[in-house]
Amino acid sequence: MSAVHPNPVLDPAIIRARREEDVVVGGQIVRHRMASRVIHWSVALSFAVAILTGLPIWTPIFGWTAALFGGLYVCRWLHPWAGVLFFGTSTVMFFHWLKEMILQPSERDWLGPKLFTYMRHETTDDEDIGKYNGGQKLFFFAVSLGALGLLLSGLMLWQPTLFPQILREAAILIHEITFILFTVAIVFHIYLGTGAEPGTFRSMTRGTVPRAWARLHHPRWYRDVTGDRPR
Repeated sequence: MSAVHPNPVLDPAIIRARREEDVVVGGQIVRHRMASRVIHWSVALSFAVAILTGLPIWTPIFGWTAALFGGLYVCRWLHPWAGVLFFGTSTVMFFHWLKEMILQPSERDWLGPKLFTYMRHETTDDEDIGKYNGGQKLFFFAVSLGALGLLLSGLMLWQPTLFPQILREAAILIHEITFILFTVAIVFHIYLGTGAEPGTFRSMTRGTVPRAWARLHHPRWYRDVTGDRPR
């Protein structure tokens, strides 16, 4: 078990994580530099605002969330702008991580049962998992596609007079289905990043992970960063 520096401000790993990643600092490995973490949390925050302002518009059951923003009128005004912001931050995230998220030929089996094994938090026993596994890559593209679907359908609902009725009706259905699937996916994402794999969450707060965590969950990335090879 690698020790965490008692003073985060002076922790050399956290200091390195401001501008660098994929580097070893003592018992820690820098996984996400500051820019990556800011982008991630910008997407998360804008999505949270969009969903909390959208829920009371969707159904009175969630009317209590409107009080968080000053009432339903404010939610109706704020929701579309939060959606635009969410799409904007998602676009930045897409181009920021695109190169690392391309599914490699050896990862195509993640398109089958292996993905469900991962979602059930069962080990895949794969020593070739790099910095991001196939499930994380598929989730990345699903989020990007979902953000686009929410934007296009949301624009039709925001400015309904600009579109024919059949498109407006289709937009309502697409917006609701995409929102529900998106929310379920985010719940899984939070679970896998916290309770299922302890230590993952701090990679998006501190930017670092213990060497043991990297060796267990992303062995090929661990070997690439540390230079360690199996004996």
